[in-house]
Amino acid sequence: MVRLSAAQRKAGHELGSASAVADSKQTLLCTCFSAVLLVGLVLNATLGWSWADPIAALVIAAPAIKGGRDAWQSKSCCAAPPRWFRPRPR
Repeated sequence: MVRLSAAQRKAGHELGSASAVADSKQTLLCTCFSAVLLVGLVLNATLGWSWADPIAALVIAAPAIKGGRDAWQSKSCCAAPPRWFRPRPR
């Protein structure tokens, strides 16, 4: 998946596609989250560390919460509704 992300990013830059570059970042992030989850599950299964799985969940949740908070507070994406969504003047 890391190679796929790098190839996506390279292709996105060559094509000038911001969406392909953003997709490569998403692929890399999902890969990291999967690795954290796998480590937590392996530690729980092999060493009996029952706390490793919840810690992995918190590690995964932290960037998601930060990203959600940043998006909620951002003025750029939701400053004004689209023209078709605005109520008509009476």
